[in-house]
Amino acid sequence: MRRLRKLLMGVCLAALLVTVMTPGKTLAEDVQKGDDEAVGAKNGNGITIASEENRVPTFEAGKSTTWTLIVHNNSGVDLNNAVLSPSLGDKNEEWPFNTEYQSYARELNIKNGESQAVSFEFTQREDVPTSRHTLQFNIYAKGYQDALVSQKFYANTTAKPIENLEPPVGDNPVPNPGDQIVGDGLDFPSVDAGGFSNGGASFSGGGGSGSDGSVSVPRVIVTGFNTDPAEVRAGSNFTLTIHLKNTSKATRVRNMLFDLSAPTEGADAQTVAPAFLPASGSSSIYLDGIKANGTADISIQLNAKSDLLQKPYSVDLSMKYEDNDGAQIDAASSISIPVKQDARFEFSEFEISPESISLGDEANVMCNLYNLGRIKLYNVRAIFEGACIKKEEVFLGNVESGATASIDAMLEGVQATQGPANVTMTLSYEDEAGKISTATKELQIEVMEMMEDSSMMSGMEILEEEKSFPVIPVAVIAGIVVIVILIVVIRKKRKKRQRLNEEEELLDELDRSSEDER
Repeated sequence: MRRLRKLLMGVCLAALLVTVMTPGKTLAEDVQKGDDEAVGAKNGNGITIASEENRVPTFEAGKSTTWTLIVHNNSGVDLNNAVLSPSLGDKNEEWPFNTEYQSYARELNIKNGESQAVSFEFTQREDVPTSRHTLQFNIYAKGYQDALVSQKFYANTTAKPIENLEPPVGDNPVPNPGDQIVGDGLDFPSVDAGGFSNGGASFSGGGGSGSDGSVSVPRVIVTGFNTDPAEVRAGSNFTLTIHLKNTSKATRVRNMLFDLSAPTEGADAQTVAPAFLPASGSSSIYLDGIKANGTADISIQLNAKSDLLQKPYSVDLSMKYEDNDGAQIDAASSISIPVKQDARFEFSEFEISPESISLGDEANVMCNLYNLGRIKLYNVRAIFEGACIKKEEVFLGNVESGATASIDAMLEGVQATQGPANVTMTLSYEDEAGKISTATKELQIEVMEMMEDSSMMSGMEILEEEKSFPVIPVAVIAGIVVIVILIVVIRKKRKKRQRLNEEEELLDELDRSSEDER
């Protein structure tokens, strides 16, 4: 009996532990159970993280700075029971801020198609030098270790000033208006990510002002860049303008040579080539010099390879220049240029059955959508509109590159037309950034007045004819005719009898006269 009682208590305790330890239903759990609607979100499709205003935050030693990230949910489902948190890393040098909390997780509850701003306050450690750091942020479903989405960003740190020396300048000072400056597109592609980073400078030969270490090296850094046009399209030419600054407040730099180097891209040996090539000339740029604490711009016209994927591409910028004493200095920077692919798709011919319908009837309209481009189309829908039909909407979902989607709609006639009338199909879709685009295609449908049953119509016509025939007047006339005929016949008979009587009387008189004579 005691053993049975202990066994029952153990079972109850185990059930209680399972109940307490089991997490609530989350988006990741839906995916594991086969919820088709959650697959896009689980793969990170449609859920993106962006820095507010696409800015790289700059931190100062010992000071707190607020960094705001924007989470966009275009996954097709609501994002609930999830958190956004940074990756702190295992070593202090990987995390440039004071660790003031056990967890920096921020709760996310975002409906499909909406966004949520999430702010973090970080205090830079005083021992962190002036540098550029790559920080990773992840979105997790509560109760699961695998991240739904991971995104890396640049963050700049500024070292604590040292007395009696020229104050160091951050790798990325405040950029010029319109510069593209955010993102780490190499590891986690994002169509809106773009940025730059600066390396160190070093003497490569000769004596000069820095040979004995008594004077700092004059550094030339990239403060920003812009492209014309602003959006770089694969297969097109664009002008790249890079903004430079001489951080030295005392030394002019001169005889400057810059060289751009882009990564090689291609699916096979025949198509491998640099992502960006000069539209004409070479990739080297010469600049006479930059005065102390001065700025300058360099420009070059480039061509983006036609088969590039839609993501940012890093371009290395090597610099060689001299100081006032002729010492040659080498430096390097890099920029990240986002490239966009145009959506390309085609429609098959419409199949309309039937092409003519009556009011209240429906016509079946079908066609195929072929995604010929290199980008995925999100939240695709087809809307049919026209004066003669009831508005109809068909949702297709996401269409992968190279895939086909079928459009099948039933259109109801609501207004009669004079022959075939135009109906417009509007296709709307979103790109990875949630930007909506549309395309249209025309078709024709004839809507006729409602036709009644032919047998019913013939019966009704007969009844109408019968009703319209003047029966009573005709009967009266026929009666009058008969009476007239009878009167005529009677009169003729009377006249005949009268004549016969007269003849008989005449014969009688003749007979009498003859007898008298005898």
